[in-house]
This record gives sequence, C-alpha cells and structure tokens, in this order.
Amino acid sequence: MATTEQDQAPVAAPRRRGAARTVATWGSAALLTGTGAVTAFRVADADGPTPVPQLLAFLPWLLVPAGLGLLGALTARRPVLAAWGAGLAALLTWYTVPPGGDRPAEGPEVAGLRVLTANLQFGRAADALVETVRRERPDLVFVQEYDPACLDALTSALAATHPHLRAVPGDGPAGSAIVSRLPLAPADPVPAGMGQPGAVAEVDGHRVRLQLAHPAPPTPGRLGAWRKELEDLRRWARAHRPAGDHGAAGEGTPVILAGDFNASRDHAAFRRLLDDGRLADAAALAGAARTASWPVTGRPVPGVQIDHVLVSPRFTARDARFLTMEGSDHRAVLVTLALHR
Repeated sequence: MATTEQDQAPVAAPRRRGAARTVATWGSAALLTGTGAVTAFRVADADGPTPVPQLLAFLPWLLVPAGLGLLGALTARRPVLAAWGAGLAALLTWYTVPPGGDRPAEGPEVAGLRVLTANLQFGRAADALVETVRRERPDLVFVQEYDPACLDALTSALAATHPHLRAVPGDGPAGSAIVSRLPLAPADPVPAGMGQPGAVAEVDGHRVRLQLAHPAPPTPGRLGAWRKELEDLRRWARAHRPAGDHGAAGEGTPVILAGDFNASRDHAAFRRLLDDGRLADAAALAGAARTASWPVTGRPVPGVQIDHVLVSPRFTARDARFLTMEGSDHRAVLVTLALHR
C-alpha cells in the first residue's frame, strides 16, 4: 500500500522536534562548558593560560553565553543541563555584583585631592588631556603612553598650572609621567617594560607616596611579563602598606598607585595586589566598580575597567568619573579623594 503525504506528516514532525532538541542540547552544552571552564579559574583564584586571562577581563559578559546555554537547556528539556546553566549564571552574577561603597573614615579629614589617570594611546590624546586638565583641574595626573614630542607639548601647555614632573621617557607606549600641581620629590620607580615612575608629593603638609602603574598587557605572547610586572607592583604595594600591619615594613606614608593596570578585579594577580597592599580601588569606593574604561571604539562593544586609582586606608573617595578623550582607546579616570589623619 502506498504511503501518502498525510501519513508521513505525523512522523516527520517528531523527527524535526527531536533534531531541534539535539541541536539545542549540544549548543547549550558547548556554551556552558566554555563559560564554566573560565569561571572555574575565577573560583580557583587563578588566572590560567591563554585565553583565560583575556576572557576573565570580560567576566560580566560571560553572563550572555551562560544565559543562552540555560535557554537552550530549557528548550531541550534537559533538567541536569538547565540546573548547571542556572548555577553558572548565579555564580557569574555573584562575581559581577560590585563591592560595597566607601569605607568609613578613621580620623578627621586633613586634605582633599583630585587625581586623574589617562592612557594617551601612543600620545594621540595629548591635546584632549591638556583640555581635560584645564577643565577639571586635577592635582595629580598619571599619564601613560606618550612619546618625547608629546611630553614636550604636554609639559609646555601645563607649565603654568602643573609645573612639577617625574617621568620615564620612552617611545610608543613606553613613556609615562606623573604631572603635578604639587611639589614632587624623587622616588625609585618600579622597573617594567613600560615606564612606571614614582614620586612623593606634599599634600597640605602631608607626604603621599605616588607610583604609576603600566604593566604589560596579557596578550598571548606576553603573559609571563604581565604576571611578573603585576607581581612586582604587588611587592611594592606590600612594602609600602601602613606600618605595623601584620609585620609590614612600610613607613606609614599614605599611597596612591594609579595607571593602566591591564587587569581588572576579576584577575587573581590584581586582587592579590589589592589585598597585600591593603589598597582599595577609588572607583569602587565611589560606587563605580564596574564602569568600563576600555576599549573606547565608538561602537557598542563590551568594555572592562582596567584603569584604576588605588589608595591606602587613610583615603576615602567622594566620587569617580570616567572621561572620554578623543584620540585614546581608554577613558580617563578622575577621582576626588579625602585624606584622613
């Protein structure tokens, strides 16, 4: 007896549904496996090999594949896979929620300070930085990625308002400087492939130790340098944390460590720097822990906060702003700090 199209239809429909469920199952499993592997390094407090450090920088955005994986598991009616997706999404949400706001001051306020850190992207944003400094009037400016010609133009344009300078010259991205309205005394820099000058500022009669940060980026060929230079900054921060803190050898001078760290709070190396130096991120203290500072492309692409102003416990933060500068792929970070006795 011949089979009619009407007889074939009831058979074809379940087959199509079965194929769709299979595709949804495998797609969901692939998304959750990849996302779960990166998240496992976050749980283990490790940065891992390439591509884990690069993906950890964008940890909040992993909620997208985790959510799609959960949706696929629900569509495929796979309860175990759906439970995995729900747990992974909940864990990522937990890590993504910003930390609490400002810490309470432990003594009376003795000075106020405005600090700006800006990556000029090979000096292309020099004019924008000059305009920003003139408009916002920060006391201290931490500048990364300028060439000698850019430095000459910058210091000339700001000589009247910010005459003090500590710099490590270099070509391309290697040059860095601390430009200041306040007098600066010399201090040893932290050696790195790109310049990381140090200084001591006098803030209303109070000494403040300054250190610029610009470690190597965690690109596949430079992970070793990235880890080493963040570790060197961690050791510096530990050596300069408040005296008497668990045997630390610091001199008790408050610290500001600022710049382009090429790391976010989702990197274990950066968290160790914060913990060992008893440092806090001023943006987090001001309630802006997840505001993206890079990349600035003009297109709606995921961003991450890798530019930071880190401060020791005698500082509190009143506010933090992220400023777009024409010519740079980074936003400048401007924070208003209060120094307490």
